[in-house]
Amino acid sequence: MNVLISGAGVAGPTLAYWLRRYGYAPTVVERAPAMRMGLGGHAVDLFGPAVDVVDRMGLLPQVRDARTRLDVVSLERPGKPPVEVDFRRLIAGVSSKHVEIMRGELVSILYEATRHDVEYVFGDSVRTLDPDGDAVAVTFEHAAPRRFDLVVGADGLHSTVRALAFGDDARFLHYIGGYLAVFTLPNYLGLDGRTVGYQAVDRVVGMYPVRQNDRSGPRGFALRPRPVAGEARALLLFRRAEPLAYDHRDAQAQKRLLQEEFAGFGWQVPRLLAEAERATDLYFDSISQVVMDTWSKGRITLVGDAGYSPGPAVGGGTSVAVVGAHVLAGELFAAGGDHTTALRAYEDELREFVRGARRIGPTFMKSFIPRSERQIRFTTQLMRVVPRLPAPVQRMLFAWQRGPARTLESITVRRYEP
Repeated sequence: MNVLISGAGVAGPTLAYWLRRYGYAPTVVERAPAMRMGLGGHAVDLFGPAVDVVDRMGLLPQVRDARTRLDVVSLERPGKPPVEVDFRRLIAGVSSKHVEIMRGELVSILYEATRHDVEYVFGDSVRTLDPDGDAVAVTFEHAAPRRFDLVVGADGLHSTVRALAFGDDARFLHYIGGYLAVFTLPNYLGLDGRTVGYQAVDRVVGMYPVRQNDRSGPRGFALRPRPVAGEARALLLFRRAEPLAYDHRDAQAQKRLLQEEFAGFGWQVPRLLAEAERATDLYFDSISQVVMDTWSKGRITLVGDAGYSPGPAVGGGTSVAVVGAHVLAGELFAAGGDHTTALRAYEDELREFVRGARRIGPTFMKSFIPRSERQIRFTTQLMRVVPRLPAPVQRMLFAWQRGPARTLESITVRRYEP
């Protein structure tokens, strides 16, 4: 079986790895002109089952080595001392099996693990899909037409494959009330192991250093990974009752919207907005979920955010994507390539897991982005008090926040062994 995978983010290379291991022939097509090794994206989380999948791939040591190593979360208050929380203790109370890693680092590790025995086609995109009996005829923006036994959309929130196979985004994108922007900038605050944040009503701003592995060694990796100094990521979230009208591929329009939404804000925001204007890697999108009755149609299916995004940066989408890719490949193997049986089993296996992850986003939007000055004061007081409490009491308080992690650890991932 030859399988076309659209998208070389997290889900695409993970799926390609497992398909190749099970004897299939995957081809990954990616719109970007090349893989930007180690660059781009924000910090993402791998919880329980996703960590297990990465471990089964033999990649957990690399992933752990590339983790962000953020130790302290500092809530900045203009004119007042910052309030700090030990991030390591917070995570220990939330999950016993967790890795935070820059998305670009994770994608690079997955690509490096697959690039020698998986066909990658960069700088191209699917143009049309024509199911034709025992195959799908595919045309591309640039490459010659080809036929595939199965086509998988792993191309994110605004999936081309989903639009071609299932119809307009408006049917499936469910806006949950906010927007997210992430971009790279100089680490002008000299942050080291520290995330700094600032809250205002309906706004959250953060900045954290980037620790990326040096890839100057053989095959792009150094024998001794070391931090790359001087870079940081800015994270800006804002609440908005109605979605904005803009072209999600128009970076200049996105920058204008960001300037408008944060105009007049203090702290580091003016500097961050100036850096956003210069940024070449700005990610700006609505915090929306993809909700579909089914992710499959004949010989076409979806994986990760393309089929069931729980919401960018708010719902554990990276963990869901890694688990989903593994289950899809495994069910294809278990069904002996019978795509009808496999795709039905894939959806049955993941459905409750996806529904649970989808509940995280709305809760996050209510609690993380403050709705009032009163909520800001409550959060500040809580952060001031918690570090002074005895360690057992701190662990108990942090354990109350286990809801999202418990949801993302609610699935036991089967072993699909050849």
